[in-house]
Amino acid sequence: MSGFFRRLAGIPWRNIAGDALSRTFLCVKAFCVVHVIDHHVLSLSLVRGPSMLPAMNLAGDVVAVDKLSVRFGKVEPGDIVLLISPEDPRKLVAKRVHGLEGETVSYFVDPGNSSASKTVVVPQGHVWVQGDNPYASRDSRQFGPVPYGLITGKIFCRD
Repeated sequence: MSGFFRRLAGIPWRNIAGDALSRTFLCVKAFCVVHVIDHHVLSLSLVRGPSMLPAMNLAGDVVAVDKLSVRFGKVEPGDIVLLISPEDPRKLVAKRVHGLEGETVSYFVDPGNSSASKTVVVPQGHVWVQGDNPYASRDSRQFGPVPYGLITGKIFCRD
């Protein structure tokens, strides 16, 4: 038994523990960098559903989302944005921006059944968003202007 303990005492435990600790810190640092980039700079998301046909696939598209543009107010009409649904805060939805605060937006109330239209002025701090497929999209035509703070990012690339 004494030979076993002598061999155990000869193992450089401090070097092994130090090496394990430095590798653990490296993994934690990498995780933090990935987290910051994903939540504040750039992320990937899966967009599905008929709302954005034909720009997005019904079965789903993987999109790259730029989160810095929103923070710096670089969202413009025509941009496709990812936003928290005003109807269900657990969902993210993709819509096209049609109007910014202070702009006048005209839209068809029920495009499938009538040609009646309405005109609204987008209030301060809000945007007007609509899906590209007016027949299968729940958007600002139903729930009104969306607070700018609900926009999580601007879609700039899709697969």
